[in-house]
Amino acid sequence: MSFFHRLPGEARRSLQLERGERVLTFAASKDGHVVATNLALHLSDGTRVPYETIDKASWDEDGVRVLTVDGLWHAERIAEPRMLPETVRERVNSTIVVNKHVSLPGRGGVRLVARRPPGGEVAGWTFVFDDGLDPDDPGLRAQAEQVLEGVRRSMGV
Repeated sequence: MSFFHRLPGEARRSLQLERGERVLTFAASKDGHVVATNLALHLSDGTRVPYETIDKASWDEDGVRVLTVDGLWHAERIAEPRMLPETVRERVNSTIVVNKHVSLPGRGGVRLVARRPPGGEVAGWTFVFDDGLDPDDPGLRAQAEQVLEGVRRSMGV
């Protein structure tokens, strides 16, 4: 029997699943259920967070906190996480195509990260600048773009 059939009826009916999306695991939260599918993390408020948009997920005794690449935090109070932490970690890691740190001329470096949705094409690249570097500095971003082009050519991505 799949996890989907073990979800309480209300949680199962409230899920907005895409075509081909299937439930992998779930956990009860303070406000409903958090459901991990093969494509996204579904929060109790109905928010669907695709794995390729998750920048960071952390777990503690209170539950889960998820930071998305657009800088938004989502939090859920979960007493018993079941297999959610392992499932989310595996699914987020599976979206990373390239994760490479490169030095920039004269001042630290940048981590270049290419992500893709499960089974899809590369959706885009993210720059993660070393601490102390201003990601809004146009000169720094131009250097990072130049380094990225070299990495893309060398890796064929």
